[in-house]
Amino acid sequence: MNLIDYKNVNVYQESQLVLQDVNFDVKEGEFIYITGKVGTGKSSLLKTIYGELPVLEGDAKVIGYDMKELRRRNLPDLRKELGIIFQDFQLLTDRTVDANLRFVLKATGWKNKVEINQRISDVLDLVGMSTKGYKMPSELSGGEQQRIVIARAILNSPKLILADEPTGNLDPETGRQITELLQQICKAGSTVIVITHNLQLIDQFPGRQFKCENRKLIEIKDEKK
Repeated sequence: MNLIDYKNVNVYQESQLVLQDVNFDVKEGEFIYITGKVGTGKSSLLKTIYGELPVLEGDAKVIGYDMKELRRRNLPDLRKELGIIFQDFQLLTDRTVDANLRFVLKATGWKNKVEINQRISDVLDLVGMSTKGYKMPSELSGGEQQRIVIARAILNSPKLILADEPTGNLDPETGRQITELLQQICKAGSTVIVITHNLQLIDQFPGRQFKCENRKLIEIKDEKK
C-alpha cells in the first residue's frame, strides 16, 4: 500500500513554483532520503505532506487523505498519523521532558494517567533517554534534545515520520546515532522520510533516495544494485 501517492503535483511556496510535476510514491516500511541544495523545495514538499502548504495542482494522497480536498478542520486527524521531526527541535522550553511528552499525548486525546505514564516511559526507553524525563530541554545536549524530539514524534505510533534535517545542528557522530535510531524505528514499522545534506549518512544507512533539482524531484537509482 502507498502511504504517499503524488501524481503531477506542483508545489508552491506562496506564489512561487518551487517543484513541478512531482511524481512520488512511498510504500509502507520504506526509508527515504530527500536531498538537494538550499531553496530547491525539499522542506516545501514535506510541508505539503503534513498540510502546512496546500496542494493546488495535481493529485496528492497522504495516508488515504486527498490533500487537495482536505479541510483545515481535518488536519489534526491527518497529523495524528504523522510524526514530524524538526531541525530546531521546537520543544517547549518552560517544562521538563516528561511534561513535553505528556502535553502531546493529552492534546491527541490520551486521558488515562497510567497509560500516559507507560507510553512516556516506553518512548524514552526506545530513544535511550529513560533517565532524562525530569530534565529541562536547556539541560540537554543537542543530540539529547533531538532524541526527545524523536520520542515526541513516535508517541502515537505514527505510520509515517517526516524528519526535516534532523542531523543539521549536530556533530557527525551524534548525527550518525540519530540516523541509526531513525532506521531502527523504520524497521519497527514506521515509514521514514529524511531531508538531509549529509551524503555520508546515506552511504552508511542506505535508503531510497530522491533529489530536488531544477524544480524537479528526481529519484537517484543505486547503481551498485
